[in-house]
Amino acid sequence: MRVVAVFTDIPEMLEHRKQYGQAHLDFLRENQAEILVGGGLRDEEGSDYVGGLWIMEVDSLARAKAIIESDPYYMPAYRTYTLKVWGKAFDEPVVI
Repeated sequence: MRVVAVFTDIPEMLEHRKQYGQAHLDFLRENQAEILVGGGLRDEEGSDYVGGLWIMEVDSLARAKAIIESDPYYMPAYRTYTLKVWGKAFDEPVVI
């Protein structure tokens, strides 16, 4: 199933990001079979990160949660997340 994870950070997460950034990127690489797309979210270009977004291909919501909670960025005091099952509209890339 395709799952979208949307992460929301509080400002204190910025320091955690600095400390665990490389470990987080390594984790994403190690799990790229299930984390298809991932990246940070900002309110505007060049501003601090305020969250993130992953698109995952997993067997269950429980598996998605297990992956998220194994990430070095997982810090419930600084970051929350929501999961949504996603139905992709197009199987082929759309050219705009």
